[in-house]
Amino acid sequence: GAQTSRPFQLHQPQDKVSVPEGGTLTLTCTTTGDAIPGPVKWLKGWGSENKTIYDQKMSIPRVTRVVNGSNTDFTILISDFRPEDAGTYYCVKFRKSVTYGNELFCHGKGTEVSLREPALIPGLVAAAVVLCFLLLLGLFVALCMYRRKRRGEADTPCQARLVAAGKFSAIPLRCCAGTPDTPSEVLDAETSHLPDQQSRKEDNDIHYADLQPLPAAPWRGRSPGATCSEYASVRVAAK
Repeated sequence: GAQTSRPFQLHQPQDKVSVPEGGTLTLTCTTTGDAIPGPVKWLKGWGSENKTIYDQKMSIPRVTRVVNGSNTDFTILISDFRPEDAGTYYCVKFRKSVTYGNELFCHGKGTEVSLREPALIPGLVAAAVVLCFLLLLGLFVALCMYRRKRRGEADTPCQARLVAAGKFSAIPLRCCAGTPDTPSEVLDAETSHLPDQQSRKEDNDIHYADLQPLPAAPWRGRSPGATCSEYASVRVAAK
């Protein structure tokens, strides 16, 4: 009986493939039906820009065939995948012609190959999150300490001043570590600063000290941590 012929078909099932850098790309191509004289090739790109990746006589480095010598399975492997390997690959069947040599007979629909970005390791992601949290916490603590320091400097500055009213003598106001507890202590402290000739008229003078907080003013010469009290001493003649 006569043999039934089967039409030649080429199968390229992959539509899109993504490969990590350094990985191995597998491009699948098989044929069925009656054999037709002529080679099967793998091309990257189409038209005038195409590049032959594999044919049955030669191939570029890093390209190997899965089943050597097969007439139906033309699947290839591209090892050490690189970014420049990305593109669209076609499995092409050529028919041998006496007049034109090898001419295009049929081809697959093409496989679009892209570079796959490496997935982040969960442990690295967690470490990065913890590191960011610690950095933010450190910045927050540093900001709080800075604001507390500025607030302390704004609350405690004092500066020596001179107070003069009418014919009263001007007495320098001093910054001190403590505040006198009683008027007698104020009187003694102020009397010690008066000239000798004024001390001799002590019986005819009235001394009055009124502790009044003065507006805070910056004083760069004060040592850190010192408290201050500002006061004025007024001397009037007794009637």
